[in-house]
Amino acid sequence: MDNVNAVRMRINNINFYYGLVRALKGISMDIFENRVTSFIGPSGCGKSTFIRLLNRMNDLTPSTRLEGQVLLDGKDINARGTDVVGLRRRVGMVFQKPNPFPKTIYENLAYGLEIQGIKDKTKIHAIVEDSLKKSALWNEVKGRLNDNALQLSGGQQQRLCIARCLAVDPEVILFDEPCASLDPISTARIEELIMELKKEYTIVIVTHNMQQAARVSDYTAFMYLGELIEFGKTDKIFTVPHDKRTEDYITGKFG
Repeated sequence: MDNVNAVRMRINNINFYYGLVRALKGISMDIFENRVTSFIGPSGCGKSTFIRLLNRMNDLTPSTRLEGQVLLDGKDINARGTDVVGLRRRVGMVFQKPNPFPKTIYENLAYGLEIQGIKDKTKIHAIVEDSLKKSALWNEVKGRLNDNALQLSGGQQQRLCIARCLAVDPEVILFDEPCASLDPISTARIEELIMELKKEYTIVIVTHNMQQAARVSDYTAFMYLGELIEFGKTDKIFTVPHDKRTEDYITGKFG
């Protein structure tokens, strides 16, 4: 594993409940800085529930309960008094379906900055341009920043949502099946982007696509029925898994 200093988030014995149903069972693992960690496993195994714990998105679902700790830089993100809005800026999220605001391309990015209290238009413009460049979208939209974002293609909308996440300067980016609704060419663009972004950010991705996990991630976690069955370096998980269930899933025997 990476050296101890590179741990960005540490998960200690997490159990998570929807009402009386235990959706996650005793999960412990580390998420390393400037690495891509992917979560694979069949539908309903708890992958999306797990990554939504990392920025407290599950707080928005009623009748849920968490046991255990999620540490970001050694601090429990569920501790009383945590600034949840600030946490979600530090741990940004990109969802399965592109969800741009029904505003202009420019306003999609400027909006979050204005909410943060940034008033300087020159600074806002610089951040908008930088975020669009980082999300590999600038060359495609620089002449149409005042167009409605909903006029963009699906792949462009998803890259806009990534740019919107980058604009507020996160440290960790969560991707929940970011390519599920995209064509193969758009998927390849997003994968290239993820590999580029890990130079500056810590990345966690949930994917149904095992080839995608193998291509983009440094570490892979295999989940099944709410349990973390196996976690390790991606090449090891895909070539010499320790657990028969991991091997059966990867080779297509179930899932």
